[in-house]
Amino acid sequence: MASLALLKGNAPPPPKREIPALTPQEVEEAKSFFPLDKFFIFGHARSGTTLLTRLVRVHPLVHCNYQGHFFTRQPLLEGMVSSEEMESWLARRSNRWNRGRDLSPVVLRAACDFIMERDARQAGKNFAGCVVGDKSPNSLLDGEAVIKLVKIYPDARLLFIVRDGRDAAISHRFQAFIDRPQHLARADARIREEFMREPEPFLNGTKSIFTEKSLRQAAEGWVQNVIETDNTARQLLGEQYLPLHYETILASPWEELSRTWVFLGVDPALKGVNEALEAEFQNNPDADWQREKAGETAEAIQKGQRGTWREIFTPRDQMLYKKIAGRTLIDWGYEQSLDW
Repeated sequence: MASLALLKGNAPPPPKREIPALTPQEVEEAKSFFPLDKFFIFGHARSGTTLLTRLVRVHPLVHCNYQGHFFTRQPLLEGMVSSEEMESWLARRSNRWNRGRDLSPVVLRAACDFIMERDARQAGKNFAGCVVGDKSPNSLLDGEAVIKLVKIYPDARLLFIVRDGRDAAISHRFQAFIDRPQHLARADARIREEFMREPEPFLNGTKSIFTEKSLRQAAEGWVQNVIETDNTARQLLGEQYLPLHYETILASPWEELSRTWVFLGVDPALKGVNEALEAEFQNNPDADWQREKAGETAEAIQKGQRGTWREIFTPRDQMLYKKIAGRTLIDWGYEQSLDW
């Protein structure tokens, strides 16, 4: 291998550094410094992670902020210690601070704990009994995000919110039309332009808002995220894992948030919690922000968001999505069969 590299003039890439997991003793040490219990919210893009965050933190003993991407997006928390130089320092035998063990997971846990508890302190939720969390969609790493989380937080709880992938794909598509039009491929940009001129055919299923490639990618990404995240979380976290349905939260917010708070270890019956939940549930800051940013375009898109995939998908869209994600939709209770 070395001689081949010399002949070709390039060396093989160095092996990826494997960060060791925290030991149970190190977990207890970390909690003695940073005592608040931690939780994380994962979910596919446009599946309700922001809504869940807003609702769960109305409880006076729960704090949650947005998108630290500690375990869900490069460079990740472990990027702090991933270089050879950092490994050499933190694992060096002459470094008596490390007691003969790579200090990397201890450093990562301390950094993440400090960031989260500092924010909880600023929000006035850092006293005994509080829990603090981060919401970061894990669409980019899927099940791998759970593995990275458990290495540093084997004691954490994980909420995973799932939404019908067809509606998530539509919401994500409209978000791209508003937020990232400059990043659309040429064919996608043409669809956006046509939609802006005349949205109605796209909102009644006559014309598709997707290219075949974009819808295929959306379906495949949703299936992979849902299956990998759920399977890995069940295996590694067991009772510390709670899957939720976006649609059930919309239909029964008090019931779903109550069982979520119980899962997080706080009492949903505290005075004022129900009223705070009702007030927050009536807000829609995402829609307000879209209207402010995109004006008439957002108004047209809002009509689509109020509809369902049944109104917006074309027959081609339905057939393609069914072929890729039909079985997963059945597994998660969104369909009873492939007859839709």
